[in-house]
Amino acid sequence: MSGGTARLLMALFMVAAAAMGYPSRRSATDLDATPRTTVTFDELSDIRHFSTRTLNYSTLLLEDDRGILYVGARGAIFALNSSDVTDGSHRTIHWEASPEKQMDCLQKGKNNKTECFNHVRFLQRLNSTHLYACGTYAFHPLCAAIDADRFTLPAHFEEGKEKCPYDPARGYTGLIVDGGLYTATRYEFRSLPDIRRNLQQRPLKTEESPLHWLNDAEFVASVLVRESKDSPVGDDDKIYYFFTERAGEETASFLDKSQVARVARVARVCKSDVGGKKILQRKWTSFMKARLVCYIPYYEVLRSVCSLDEGSWATTVFYAAFTLSWRTMEASAVCRYDIFAVQRAFEGPYMEYQDSARKWSRYDGTVPEPRPGSCITDNSRRKGYNTSQDLPNSVLDFVKLHPLMFEEVKPDSGEPLLVKKNVAYSQLAVDRVQALDGRSYDVLFMGTGDGWIHKAVVVGSSIHIVEEVQVFRDPQPVESLVISHAQRSLYVGAASGILQLPLASCARYSSCYDCILARDPYCAWDGRACCATATTNSPVLVQDIQSGNEGCWSRFGRGSLPWKNRTVLQGDDVLLPCDQRSNLARAVWLLNGSEVLVAGQDRLRVGVDGLLVTDTLPQHSGEYRCYGEERGLRTLLATYSLTVLAELPRSPTAAAQPPVASQVASDMKVTYISVIVVLVVLCSLLSAGLLYMSYLEKRKRKYVLGEPRPSSVELQTVSANCLRKGHREEEEEEEEEEEEELAYPDGCLRIIPGEAPTAATSPVKELPVTVAPLPPPPPLPAELTNGVGSLPNVLRKMNGNSYMLLQQQDELQASPLYSTSFTEELSKMLEKRKHTQLVEKLDESSV
Repeated sequence: MSGGTARLLMALFMVAAAAMGYPSRRSATDLDATPRTTVTFDELSDIRHFSTRTLNYSTLLLEDDRGILYVGARGAIFALNSSDVTDGSHRTIHWEASPEKQMDCLQKGKNNKTECFNHVRFLQRLNSTHLYACGTYAFHPLCAAIDADRFTLPAHFEEGKEKCPYDPARGYTGLIVDGGLYTATRYEFRSLPDIRRNLQQRPLKTEESPLHWLNDAEFVASVLVRESKDSPVGDDDKIYYFFTERAGEETASFLDKSQVARVARVARVCKSDVGGKKILQRKWTSFMKARLVCYIPYYEVLRSVCSLDEGSWATTVFYAAFTLSWRTMEASAVCRYDIFAVQRAFEGPYMEYQDSARKWSRYDGTVPEPRPGSCITDNSRRKGYNTSQDLPNSVLDFVKLHPLMFEEVKPDSGEPLLVKKNVAYSQLAVDRVQALDGRSYDVLFMGTGDGWIHKAVVVGSSIHIVEEVQVFRDPQPVESLVISHAQRSLYVGAASGILQLPLASCARYSSCYDCILARDPYCAWDGRACCATATTNSPVLVQDIQSGNEGCWSRFGRGSLPWKNRTVLQGDDVLLPCDQRSNLARAVWLLNGSEVLVAGQDRLRVGVDGLLVTDTLPQHSGEYRCYGEERGLRTLLATYSLTVLAELPRSPTAAAQPPVASQVASDMKVTYISVIVVLVVLCSLLSAGLLYMSYLEKRKRKYVLGEPRPSSVELQTVSANCLRKGHREEEEEEEEEEEEELAYPDGCLRIIPGEAPTAATSPVKELPVTVAPLPPPPPLPAELTNGVGSLPNVLRKMNGNSYMLLQQQDELQASPLYSTSFTEELSKMLEKRKHTQLVEKLDESSV
């Protein structure tokens, strides 16, 4: 999405918010915050990763005093060493769903690759000796009390359908408070969402008729607030539930009438509630809910909630992360809520459902006493209402029909702390840090849907994002975040494993300015390096969280850097790089120590990567300094000495003596010409010799068949086998011994058409004695030839499947055609051929 489109959509959101009565004093641009530094996965050096063959490490329980991090995953529970999750000392409980349950899950139409497993969704400390865990168990939830010392599963399991969801993807939250299990989810296969209490206390749940107290709710978190501690009115402890549900107040959203409106809610129940006596039996008598507003109502989806206090319930604050979605725009908002703002909403007017209008509206009628939905206090006890079962029927009937409050819970200062575009926050964790200025600062760790952690500090009513860290190479949602003060670590749970990160990486800040500008409450400058305030003993520490620009000795950091020389020709372009480590810094360039270079000047382009000088001129020569300016401080980042030459310099003897390269080039040309002339002469001589040899060969006009041997010659027919052997040897050695192998190894000779080779080209090693040519032989009688004409000039095909070849014998004869034995042998052979049956398919081989 382009920046203009994003700004337009944010403007539409602002219009919608103003129209609905939620104007913000600051614009969306002011509410946004850019992370000061970006740390990619490859730059991480102090991260520890734990994983096994299982998946979905999403349920975390940290026991800091015992040094154990318990992890609930798919089909397993792990006990890790919280000081180092990768030290190999972990213990494992394998808790897989049985094959029978997996088959039942598959028959219900569920996914056997993701859903039909035992996903551990709940893991809490039950008592001093046991843990309590619940899992989906392939859509047949089970729970178990686990001996923490032996770390083994019990022999018997408890039914989990009242305590754990069937679906591993369903929103779920749970707490164990004083032996009671408080959970909220959609429990059964097709049931409505519900808030329930089980285990050692009286079971309770929400009402479903005539009004559903919960409307398609997706639960996010639950928080226990000990309001009974030091309460002047004898109040009760309360459990707050945070969720998103369909809105009953409006039938559609503001900008899109076809979209079902969903709103964020906060609900409350009292810990000592035991239900009604006749009305609301085994139902909550203290249930109330109110709308939770952050930035854009009806477009806010609650994703995560975390709480923080300073040891007293009155200091409790809630931090909530929302995703804002409309059409193609994606953004996140973070809001902070005070416990007293939540209490005011529950002490305000009620709403009631009007059947005629089919919507909720404010109730202005009479409210019975004691106040419906309130906990039992000292004032109630003085009136004789010691438990919720003592409440009058009028109060219980009113609670049954008026679960929704009219007042909304609005954030501190009436606006969000942060609105971040193109980010979907999935998890929050918060820590409170005492800074050197004596103030306490809340540090937020915000996990995103693509595997990043944003670390931010809350300064007043805004947020400064210290850094963004890519903790997973492959994008995946951050599903859990837990902070350990004892180990000063952050634990991250995700589908692929568990990560352990330090709360602060002060060594990343290499100078005083980096350390101060980071505004990290965990870090301070000790005069030599940026170090963690929790571990250093230095008496002199510098830190500035409020403004981020005080404490260093001068307003200019890095007074000197080594110069880098750049020399170019006039008219060329040159880039002077300047790496800005901080995303909030602005590049400032100085030429010769005084002139300030700004973007838009002639032939100068200032970018995020450096300064580009185009079509350089001699006046561009000089000393360039690049500074990173942030919050009024300047840090020297790069220095260059640029020289622009009008032309290439010439040596003093260049005019008197030609260059060595020119002389070498001339010598090479002469050498090439000489070689070409010699080659032409040689080719001419070779051509003349070849022509002369050809002339001599034409005059001789005779065939030479192999080596002349003193032998007697007799005519034979050769089978196809002889021809195949000769053909194979010809293919194998036709290029290397084409002229030498005129005879086959088995005595068969090749017939070579054309002129016979001369003595010079014959393969004979020793030339024979020259003899006078013999007169031509007389023709054979016609009855002896069987149709075969003049031998041996042309060899005729006989009977269609063989050839007549010559085979030489060792005996020496002047002419084989005058031999009587030859004539007799030929006559016998031809007589045999007269009685031979012809082959139907002629031999397809050729000579």
